[in-house]
Amino acid sequence: MNNPRNTRVVGMTAVGALVASLALAGCSKTEQTDARNNANDAVATAEQKTRDAGADAKAGMERAKDATTNAAAKAGDKVDDAMITTSVKTELAKDSSLSALKINVDTDNGKVALKGTAPSTAAREHATVLAQNVKGVVSVDNQLKVQQPDKM
Repeated sequence: MNNPRNTRVVGMTAVGALVASLALAGCSKTEQTDARNNANDAVATAEQKTRDAGADAKAGMERAKDATTNAAAKAGDKVDDAMITTSVKTELAKDSSLSALKINVDTDNGKVALKGTAPSTAAREHATVLAQNVKGVVSVDNQLKVQQPDKM
C-alpha cells in the first residue's frame, strides 16, 4: 500500500529537485554545485524517511500479527479445555459405578481436577484412569471423596 504521506514527501522532493535544476541554468559553477548538493541531500533525506516509514509499518504489522496469533492460541486453549472436560464427563457417565452428576470436572491447560464423591475407593481410582485416557489430558488431580456407606 502506498502511504499518502510518503508519496507527498517523495513528490515534494522531486519538485524541489526540478526547481533546483532549473535554477542551476542561471547560476555560476559554484552555485550550481551547491544547489546540486542541496538537491541531492533533500532527495537522500526523503528516501531515508520513506525507508524509515516502511520499517515502522513493517514492525507494526509484525506486532499485530503476533498479537493475533497469541489471542488465537489462547482461544484455542479454552476450546481444548472445554473439549477435554466434556470428554472426561462422557467417560465417567459411561461407567456404571460412577455418577457423572456427583463428579465435577474442571480443566485448565490440560490439567484435570476431579471433585465430588465416588461410591468406593476402586471407583475413585477408576475415575483417575478414565480421565488420564482422554486425549489432551496432561495430568489428573483426583480430589474425589469416597462416600461413607449408609448406616442402618
